[in-house]
Parts: sequence; structure tokens; C-alpha cells
Amino acid sequence: MTVIIKCGSITESEFHVIAEADADINHSNALLPLACYLDNADRLEGLNDIGVWLDSHEEVEGLAPYVNHLPVIALNFPLFHDGRPFSSATILRRHYRYGGELRAIGDVRRDMVNEMHRCGFDAFEPAEDQTPEQILEGLAGFTYAYQSAMDRPGPLFRLRS
Repeated sequence: MTVIIKCGSITESEFHVIAEADADINHSNALLPLACYLDNADRLEGLNDIGVWLDSHEEVEGLAPYVNHLPVIALNFPLFHDGRPFSSATILRRHYRYGGELRAIGDVRRDMVNEMHRCGFDAFEPAEDQTPEQILEGLAGFTYAYQSAMDRPGPLFRLRS
């Protein structure tokens, strides 16, 4: 099983990422590549043990008809400096009102997780050289942020009494 941080706690995930080369819809508790999921969406709809993962260059809009039937959507950060999944997470949470688990996978590092959380991620699979404890430290790194985001819709100055 894969160790992740979910809702601020270290836990083991039932879901595991299926690589594109191994894409097969007969896996259970699987996060299928976007193309595989879309090719088989009619057969997979309603299954609560199948999720999907998107690479950073893939558009979340393709999931629009299925987004609220998915228990887990994972967004891949292939490189530390590739921030496109931040936008995808915000689109899923704000525009599509996705309420399931939104997981960050790939090059997930301590320095990024606070901003990932602010964009709507609630689960994190640490990069190979990161420990779950480091990710938790990153989540606890900031008490306040000035800008509004998914974790706090209003700006900081609105909290003043």
C-alpha cells in the first residue's frame, strides 16, 4: 500500500497509481490514467474503487461529465517547477465543485504542500526522497496567508474585528 498524508494525518491509501503502460480497467482500488479512464468511462461509472490521475499537461475539463462520480482524482507534478496541477486543482474544486479526494502525486515536496492545500488538495503522496513527516511539517508551515484561496475564500483583512 502507498503511504499518503490525507486530511493532515499519515495513512495508507487503498488506491494505487496505474502507469500508462500498465493501464487495464480490471484493477481494483486503482487510479487509472486519464486516457484509459475516458476510453472506458461508461463501464467504470458508479464504481467506487476506481479513480483517475492526470499528468500536468492534461486538461481537467475532459473529466467534466464524470468528475462527481470519482472517489479520487490525482494530479501529477512531474517536476518541482511544473505548477500546472495547481490550476487544475483550483478548477476542479471551484468550477466543478469536486468534493472527493484530490491527491497530489509525483514530485511532491515539503516546500509545495502548503500551496497545494490552499488550491484544494487534501491528500499528498510524498516524492521518493521525502518522508510523510516532512510533508506534515510543510502543511503546518504557515498560520496565515493574505490571499483568498480554497482553504479560505475571503482575504485575511476580512478576519479583523
